[in-house]
Amino acid sequence: MNEDQGQVCQRCQQKPAQVHFSKVVNGEKSERYLCEDCAREEGAFHFMLGPQFTVQHVLGGLIGQAGMPANRATVDTRACPDCGYTYREFAESGRLGCDRCYQAFRSELNPLILRLHGRVEHRGKLPSRGAKHLKAQRELDRLRQEMAEAVKREDFEEAAKIRDHIRTLTGGEAHESGI
Repeated sequence: MNEDQGQVCQRCQQKPAQVHFSKVVNGEKSERYLCEDCAREEGAFHFMLGPQFTVQHVLGGLIGQAGMPANRATVDTRACPDCGYTYREFAESGRLGCDRCYQAFRSELNPLILRLHGRVEHRGKLPSRGAKHLKAQRELDRLRQEMAEAVKREDFEEAAKIRDHIRTLTGGEAHESGI
């Protein structure tokens, strides 16, 4: 809402702007101030105007886009073995019933989590104690990923440099893959 600033709708130039939109595209920020009627008429923002706008609604929209399997009816009725929560209940509420639901619905949740976070593995903040070991492990994971990508694109010279760097960091320990 933006009434207290006295902003006028940028579309109709008559009513007070009550809806403020900020959009960043390719690093360029643009802002629009619209009255509720103009925002509703434009249609692109209708999902944000009512009390029905919740995180669950956004999540529900993403669930539909995450690549549901062909046999959706089976997925919708499949239940978590611990709490009995179904995937349909998750899709409607945006909440899981228990921690085991993550395993029970892994194949459906992974594409959704990947879309939301860009990766499936949790990469939260590091604790102040013990962070040195975790940072080192993350660096090794990153280097191993880079090495695998170099091998994939057949840049063996770069892969060998990364391998040698990994060996330096690990004190010469071999990785599970033998590299």
